[in-house]
Amino acid sequence: MAKAYTPLFSITPGIIRLIAEINQHLGRLSVQDEKRQLKLRRINRIRTVQGSLAIEGNTLSEAQITAILEGKRVIAPPKEILEARNALLAYEQFERWQPDNEKHLLFAHQLLMTGLVDDAGLYRQGNVGVTNGTQVVHMAPPASRVPQLMADLLGWLKTTEQHPLIASCVFHYEFEFIHPFSDGNGRMGRLWQTLILSRWFPLLAQLPVESMIHASQSQYYQAINQSTKQSDCAAFIEFMLTVINNTLQENDKHLHQDNAFYQVSPQDNPQVSPQVGQLLALLTEGPLGRDQLQQLLQLKDRKSFSARYLKPALQAGLIEMTLADKPNSRLQQYRLKPR
Repeated sequence: MAKAYTPLFSITPGIIRLIAEINQHLGRLSVQDEKRQLKLRRINRIRTVQGSLAIEGNTLSEAQITAILEGKRVIAPPKEILEARNALLAYEQFERWQPDNEKHLLFAHQLLMTGLVDDAGLYRQGNVGVTNGTQVVHMAPPASRVPQLMADLLGWLKTTEQHPLIASCVFHYEFEFIHPFSDGNGRMGRLWQTLILSRWFPLLAQLPVESMIHASQSQYYQAINQSTKQSDCAAFIEFMLTVINNTLQENDKHLHQDNAFYQVSPQDNPQVSPQVGQLLALLTEGPLGRDQLQQLLQLKDRKSFSARYLKPALQAGLIEMTLADKPNSRLQQYRLKPR
């Protein structure tokens, strides 16, 4: 009987420490207000899509992706618009998939890459290399080996007793090493790690980890390359767990701000009307654009939103513009002003 496939990786003290810290953050995340979670799920999904596509060179902003989601006309390269539409569609199907199901994996790739490659939803038939500029940094295994390598990897994922935080990182790295598709491997690897994590802790599907990976893009590729050179993906596991931990720390920080200051009644602070209080609560998760705020508040009248929510908060010094020198910029967002 053939021995079951097991990826090569070691468990370092740094990995153990990060798992402990992440579990502490998840305990706090689980007690957040459910209504607030539902309101922010859509915004975080847009951030996730924008972050994952930006890593691949897509230049669409969160505001543009929001407009695409709402069916509005967006002036941008057609390929980038199609990438965003495909990604949004894939995330709509997200909860139906099982991480160890090959058919689900192939269908997800088909949704992500339809209209972008001719072999969407199929393993590659040719050999591929990963390049950094003109330099080839990784030659993927021959195409003839891909079906068996993916079967082995999915089989390991199904039976492994490793902690899901470790298993998801190992899968992500091994997936990128195999590079099973002709294109779209990066966004698929990140999507599938999120799927694995969400089956263990559902709220992890809502956190915009992709945005923080995008902010550390060079380290992301460096961790992959280092793991390949060492034939041990511990470096990649540590990198990804650090990103997840940092994302959860940001969430904790905003939750603390919300509890410590912004859940204040008009009687305690006459500057904070109920409308301004609602606005401040939304901004505890980070900067948001005008359209995103109106969407979350379910407001269609721009004048009413400006008069009752935005202007009072700005005049009271409770929020500020991210682009203060360009108040009318289409990329303008608003954030909480440090107390």
